[in-house]
Amino acid sequence: MRLVDLFAGCGGLSLGFQNAGFHIAAAFEYWDSAIECYRSNFTHPIIPCDLSDSDAAISAISKYAPDMIIGGPPCQDFSQAGKRIELDRAELTESFARIVAGIHPFCFVMENVDRAQKSQSYALARSILKDSGYGLTEVILDASRCGTPQKRKRFFCFGMLGQNDGFALDAFRSRLSEKSMTLRDYFGESLQFQFYYRHPRNYNRRGIFSIDEPAPTMRGVNRPIPKGYPGHANDACSVSPDVHVLSTAERAQIQTFPPDFKWVGSKTDVEQMIGNAVPVNLANYVAETVKPFISTYYAESYRI
Repeated sequence: MRLVDLFAGCGGLSLGFQNAGFHIAAAFEYWDSAIECYRSNFTHPIIPCDLSDSDAAISAISKYAPDMIIGGPPCQDFSQAGKRIELDRAELTESFARIVAGIHPFCFVMENVDRAQKSQSYALARSILKDSGYGLTEVILDASRCGTPQKRKRFFCFGMLGQNDGFALDAFRSRLSEKSMTLRDYFGESLQFQFYYRHPRNYNRRGIFSIDEPAPTMRGVNRPIPKGYPGHANDACSVSPDVHVLSTAERAQIQTFPPDFKWVGSKTDVEQMIGNAVPVNLANYVAETVKPFISTYYAESYRI
């Protein structure tokens, strides 16, 4: 089967599906820096494309005749930052749905932040997908229970033609680990530090964490401990020179990118790519969960 990745970014979702044995025919992205980074790590093409123009996107994507579409429309305006207002970027969720409906592959996977599920934009996208004949399994996954040492909750919608809603929900839930994965669980004894700093959105949130707990969500910024950081009652330890500041490479590996993944672009762009990416192992968890449903569909369709 042929798969395309929309809003591919640097390739976290692509790599997770590729590692699960899926054949990716092409990826589509609009951010030049992410395109160059993606191109440095995959052999299949990535096509610059403004996916907000769904008619033009359908024309470009149709050339690859995809059986499956995956993608994570940009989610900043669904996130818990700022005023939580749905702006133009949120409309890209609707664009994703229109592209899926226009191409009509037999299945798709869409990823977004957890709060997107309750947004007006997703409600419209959902209506488009339902009207196109897709049964939808909608689930919020915690990456720390999906092979990723990071407390990162993400919403996934897995759609297949002719299915009832919720058809794959038990499969997603049954494979979850019983406990959250910590950094020590993932890295073993290779880390040379016990405590580290992750810059919070504001000082009402903690900033210092231990490797014996899941990491917080990796954000698109990476800053050293500011001189004015006041500390927080829930910090894993008090502020001291022994508190480690995560490097770009360490942040990428917490996102479960392999150590040999090539990061291309300015430091600011690379940090943003890392923060925006779907953790590779989370993507792989989703890919392995949907694979049996796809195999069954093919067996029934082609009487294998």
